Amino acid sequence: MIETDSSLSIINAHTADVRSISFMQLWRREWQVKQQGAVQWLYPLVLFLVIITLFPLAVGSEPALLQRLGVSAVWIAALLSLVMGVDGLFKPALDNGTLAQLVVAKASLPLWVLIRLVIHWIFSSGIVAVLSLLAVPLFQLSWFEAWILMASIVTGSPMLLMLSAVASSLTLSLKNGAVLVPLIALPMQLPVLIFATGAVDLFATGLNGLPILALLLAGSIISVLVMPWAIAMTLKMSWLN
Repeated sequence: MIETDSSLSIINAHTADVRSISFMQLWRREWQVKQQGAVQWLYPLVLFLVIITLFPLAVGSEPALLQRLGVSAVWIAALLSLVMGVDGLFKPALDNGTLAQLVVAKASLPLWVLIRLVIHWIFSSGIVAVLSLLAVPLFQLSWFEAWILMASIVTGSPMLLMLSAVASSLTLSLKNGAVLVPLIALPMQLPVLIFATGAVDLFATGLNGLPILALLLAGSIISVLVMPWAIAMTLKMSWLN
């Protein structure tokens, strides 16, 4: 993602007044930056579509097999597309001086991290959740299963994103840090993948999967409340070093 110098104007104009850097100003800035980098956030979505489109061609057209593997295939595609898009979360901000301006202005780094991650989620997992409905024609899932699959992605993906963001911030100062992000994040994300697919399977067999979805939602809420602070501290240490 390329963040232009003009995107720093909001921060530069208010370095003298800490309180003047408001939530809406940060939100507008990050939203504009995301729109300018449309090509970068489209790549993971294309990867998601390629995986779920080619998977039925690879395993065959047997309906029972497609239905059994459909949920797992969509979730694996969603996970890979999410991990693919996190390497540009904070690196451009460090390279072009945005992070330095925020620190100098004494702006709320956790708030900036949260806004950046929320907007990234909208353009990644939010769209992927809607695209997951393609599992109906591709994997011959019922609409009920597809809606539960979409709900599992909505409730579980924020936690996945936070874990990926932590891995991205930890490797920010390393030369080949982007290569290490999946290696750090994926082991922590596998339990979320297992629980999410298990919840959809429970609903498909007529059992109650709501407790698992509630557990995923609770984990995502806790992650959103806690991890931006940890990420902000890691980013500040990376900038100081």
